[in-house]
Amino acid sequence: MAAATRSLENERDLLVQKAGLADFVLIGEASHGTREFYETRADLTRSLIERHGFRVIALEADWPDMLRVHRYASGSAEEHDANESLGDFRRFPRWMWRNETMPPFVDWLREWNRPLADGLVGIFGMDLYSLHSSIDAVLAYLEKVDKQAAARARERYACFDHFGTDPQLYGFATEKEGIESCEDEVIAQLLDIRKRKTLESPSDDPEKLFPTEQNAAVVANAERYYRAMFRGRNASWNLRDAHMDETIRTLARHYHLAGEDAKVIVWAHNSHLGDFRATEMSRRGEWNVGQLLKQRLGKRVFSIGFSSFAGTVTAADHWNEEPRRITMNPGLPGSYEEFFHRIGRESFWLDLTEEGDAVDSLREPMLQRAIGVIYRPLTERHSHYFYSCLPDQFDAIIHIDQTTAIHPLDHSAAPARDRPSADPAGRI
Repeated sequence: MAAATRSLENERDLLVQKAGLADFVLIGEASHGTREFYETRADLTRSLIERHGFRVIALEADWPDMLRVHRYASGSAEEHDANESLGDFRRFPRWMWRNETMPPFVDWLREWNRPLADGLVGIFGMDLYSLHSSIDAVLAYLEKVDKQAAARARERYACFDHFGTDPQLYGFATEKEGIESCEDEVIAQLLDIRKRKTLESPSDDPEKLFPTEQNAAVVANAERYYRAMFRGRNASWNLRDAHMDETIRTLARHYHLAGEDAKVIVWAHNSHLGDFRATEMSRRGEWNVGQLLKQRLGKRVFSIGFSSFAGTVTAADHWNEEPRRITMNPGLPGSYEEFFHRIGRESFWLDLTEEGDAVDSLREPMLQRAIGVIYRPLTERHSHYFYSCLPDQFDAIIHIDQTTAIHPLDHSAAPARDRPSADPAGRI
């Protein structure tokens, strides 16, 4: 096995070259709070943009929050620096995107875009938690271009006013108490926005109408998501990942150049990007972004996972609490993390598409660790491990044996407004 591993420092270019042949590169993380995962992901992304023409980055983040970052990176915003452009991330878990690695990467992206007339690289959120923020964004756009359309949208979205600002209360009331849902209203509003695009009204700015349409799509899918939360975790998980998949495909089509769809890089947790058919979650009826893309596009998709054996991680003890630096337990016996630790290298990557004994030795299902925004060392086996077949889950794996906690840019967090409670592993 040791002979098959490749140096992350000296043979990284080979990984970039293999990934660059794909149209969609999925770059994961084994936790939402590990500095080396963020840094390595940013480094790979820079190389894929520079050498292989990738034009879209889709992140596990809310659409309206990341849109401000996109405008800054594309040179169309007035923020003074990247840190300021990340200012719309005000809800738990802020540190996922307001951390030490993001401003340098966003500033690099802005500099890369500066001389380009065509082919700007965009950075976007693909998540659906932002029900109320997306409603606000749709209304703000329509107020500027069409007062009558804004009034219709306001009347439709007023359906949510009966439930306050917590979308979980809306989901509970409609699913458990039989109160009529807002489904018809949000779908009608989405169709109205799409009709505006078809009619090409002179009052609309196409570059501003597109994010408005996406915000309306977020509202429609979030409405379904918050109702599905009360039918079981599988239903809400599947809806969320289907929305991410839809957003990725929408971005690829919208940012086409010379008739070719844009090449897309996706940043999200391993649990979203590694093909779920290779994990025990598939037997529970769950699917994810990696599975949906692989099923549809095959080798046009290249997925990269991460793992680490020990170190520290930034996470919270409970939902909506302040993050802290937590020492991770060493990888459990019988896990991929412990198996890679015994190889004795500080870091390496492994090509899981190659044939041979090294990859075959990984085909027997093993435990794999997943730390989200919550980390519970005392119940780690139950809370953070699942069985998977790594070669069927990813095309490549990056192992960094000892990792360190990401440093948040701030520690204050506003009360959750649009986010649900975490599942047992704190996945988001």
